Amino acid sequence: MRHLITLEDWKPEAIHEMLVLAARIKDHPKDYADAMRRMTLLMIFEKPSLRTRVSFETGATQMGGHAIFYDLANSPLSSGKENIQDLIRVVCRYADIIMGRLFEQEHIEEMARLSSVPVINALTNYEHPCQILADLQTIREKKGALEGLKLAYLGDGNNNVTHSLMFGCAKTGMSISVGCPPGAEYMPQEAVLASSQAIAAEQGGSIEITSDAAVAVRDADVVYTDSWMSYHIPQHKSEARVKVFTPYQVNAALMQQAKPDAVFMNCLPAVRGYEQTAEVIDGPQSVVFDQAENRLHIQKAIMLTLLGVTGG
Repeated sequence: MRHLITLEDWKPEAIHEMLVLAARIKDHPKDYADAMRRMTLLMIFEKPSLRTRVSFETGATQMGGHAIFYDLANSPLSSGKENIQDLIRVVCRYADIIMGRLFEQEHIEEMARLSSVPVINALTNYEHPCQILADLQTIREKKGALEGLKLAYLGDGNNNVTHSLMFGCAKTGMSISVGCPPGAEYMPQEAVLASSQAIAAEQGGSIEITSDAAVAVRDADVVYTDSWMSYHIPQHKSEARVKVFTPYQVNAALMQQAKPDAVFMNCLPAVRGYEQTAEVIDGPQSVVFDQAENRLHIQKAIMLTLLGVTGG
């Protein structure tokens, strides 16, 4: 049985197959209208969500399945009357597949260990593999291929999107340059850096960490940024983080350091005037809404792959 907990564990061939399936589903959605017939997806949420919930729930419904939204804030788990071990042992007997959008990576890993059905990491503080698979699908659509491309990421290097991008780029033969402030609070975690660099060396890509935004973006095919205030960051840190990250804002001048046909990406939500300017995110190089749409198609591919139902 397969789970999607971290892209670090997925072989490059498996990622490629997932992207091909997502493209096929996007082009021929009616062929998959009954692919999840009589199947139930349980969605366990500890963090807020727009794209994750709507894309997974819509995807299951469009394929003939049923999705249940379960908010941990209103569960016996939050009041201390139940533990996560008992919760997962129960719900895996009801549902065909489970996804969790949680704070701690350890909790989604524990769910996968205890579950008798596939488990999907729909976001933790450590990784966001579903988002990055949608990103890779989008880049593949816009650029025709992945291998040999350069992606520049600007902003908070110590977050789930950065970590998954490093694994995803490494696995697909892309190079990634992370432009972030120096210091452990803002840089990718050392374990992620070491592992992704080893993978990149095998697949023909590279991993670069720099504190110079212009260096990170130079000759990039893709320029990517994310929120400066991830869900787990306390609000009182906002003012200080804005000062730290402002030199990494993606604006028109910084985009000019990338290739002329570079695309701009943000996994959303986005705050115009902070991590990017309005002229960039709303400009002709932006593909953020195509990127958001692809969450639907890749979620379908993820569910079918893990369920072993890949034929249309």
